[in-house]
Amino acid sequence: MNNPIEQRAREEELVERVVRSFDACPDPRLRQLMAGLVRHLHAYIREVGLTEQEWGQAIDFLTRCGHITDEKRQEFILLSDVLGASMQTITVNHQAYGDATEATVLGPFFVEGSPEVPLGGDISGGAPGEPCWVEGTVTDTGGKPLAGALIEVWEADEDGRYDVQYDDDRTAARGHLYADDQGRYSFWAVTPTPYPVPHDGPVGQLLAATGRSPMRASHLHFMVSHRGCRRLITHIFVRGDELLDSDTVFGVRESLVKGFERQPAGTSTPDGRVVDGTWSKVQFDIVLETGSKRLA
Repeated sequence: MNNPIEQRAREEELVERVVRSFDACPDPRLRQLMAGLVRHLHAYIREVGLTEQEWGQAIDFLTRCGHITDEKRQEFILLSDVLGASMQTITVNHQAYGDATEATVLGPFFVEGSPEVPLGGDISGGAPGEPCWVEGTVTDTGGKPLAGALIEVWEADEDGRYDVQYDDDRTAARGHLYADDQGRYSFWAVTPTPYPVPHDGPVGQLLAATGRSPMRASHLHFMVSHRGCRRLITHIFVRGDELLDSDTVFGVRESLVKGFERQPAGTSTPDGRVVDGTWSKVQFDIVLETGSKRLA
């Protein structure tokens, strides 16, 4: 039988040998990152007694994540999200700063080059769902209105799918607009509803095997930027949603839970639009972090 002390010494010697292999790395930060990765990875292997078969299965899992990833689907972002790594990275890098709006996960469905809509315009693009009026202001942490702030928004339709999940190259339920001279903005969207993250691939198999739900709480994505401020990536969530405490990517923050007020059919809309049926409205005032150390 192996001597436990000798076995532990052999394992620790290997860890140090691998860490030392990065000593000549000319980039100090990269050297730090690799040394930390090696120490934590080896510690995990030793802690759980990882078998060669299990390690092979892990490599196969990551390989399948790579194979299913394409220009419309990023399985590795999804994996990072469901493991809480995305949210932890955001938590570490976006510490509470005054009354600045809190950040949350980007998610795998942001697309550059969304259509521009005017103030009060409609981002739905024909996406099915109950109309929702969204309005608010964009200010900095000193309360100054941020005229011209860029507001990018995207969401799933009432069927729980983003436009890029369809095969017809549609563009729907996404767009961008600019705040007015007083930092005000408004637009029409669709009322957010719960939906599952893509679970027909390796990450979905992982969730099923571990008894976890793929469901996300209802939300609307925002990316907001303005010169001199740190870019904000966040969502707002629907107050009363039963999934707020079990969002599968851990993205919910209490400060981002908003009241989406349902309006009866026939209720006048803020811009005079005629809506056939019910609609909802929500107020979301956005505060961006300012300061030289917090630029986008």
